[in-house]
Amino acid sequence: MTISLSPRRLFLILLAVLSLTVVYLVGATRSAGTQAAASTRAVNTSPTQSSTLAGVGGTGITVGATAKVAGTPDTLRLDLSVAASGTSVSAALAKANASADAVQKSLLGNGVVKKDLQTSGLNITPTYTYPKGRPAVLTGYQVSESVSAKLRDLGKAGDAIGKAVGAGGNAVRVNGISLDLEDTGLLVTQARGKAFAEAKAKAEQYARAAGRSLGDVESIAESVAANGGPQLDASAPSGQEVKAFSNVPIQPGSQDVSVTVTVVFAMG
Repeated sequence: MTISLSPRRLFLILLAVLSLTVVYLVGATRSAGTQAAASTRAVNTSPTQSSTLAGVGGTGITVGATAKVAGTPDTLRLDLSVAASGTSVSAALAKANASADAVQKSLLGNGVVKKDLQTSGLNITPTYTYPKGRPAVLTGYQVSESVSAKLRDLGKAGDAIGKAVGAGGNAVRVNGISLDLEDTGLLVTQARGKAFAEAKAKAEQYARAAGRSLGDVESIAESVAANGGPQLDASAPSGQEVKAFSNVPIQPGSQDVSVTVTVVFAMG
């Protein structure tokens, strides 16, 4: 079978094929451009340190920074307990109460204020003997009372602890002491200023690299942390041996206060 096409029909067919080809090429170009733009918007600058955060978005730039300021501990926390035994709960408790009361009065008389003195625990335990081949026999009770105190004059802390232990006698056990930095207001202010300045410097650098100008601050978030003071091993088997505290000078050393900020800047 022979198919014959007139010149007019052949021209229309070629025109239709050409139109379809142009539409396909334009659509493919637009799709590629959209994918490239989306990929560009998704690019973030990865942090190089745990304290660094940076990212460039469509409307702004997010940066983070951490600054630390060192301060001198201003408070010593004392944890001690008194232990006493008796044939009855009331007898053991009376002995422990007497020792704990003497310790507390000594601390209050040597610079500790009432709000910084706390009874932190009470434990009553029965004691037994275990005769061979026979049931356990109750012999009495042991009572332990715990006391915690904050001493804010570190220069006199050693002497105050020694006197408190002496007042409580051999029933006293010092469980530990630690140093803390409680007055952190000025240190936080200094660290906050340093952290924001560092964050702004980073934002300006990223804006220049991107060929943009840095705009106003859109939001700020912060977190504040102070590292814990050292735990000083102050355990001792008897009150008489802990009296040595009166001759031991307390060296507070230093502690860090850190502020981490995350700032979002607009970009021009």
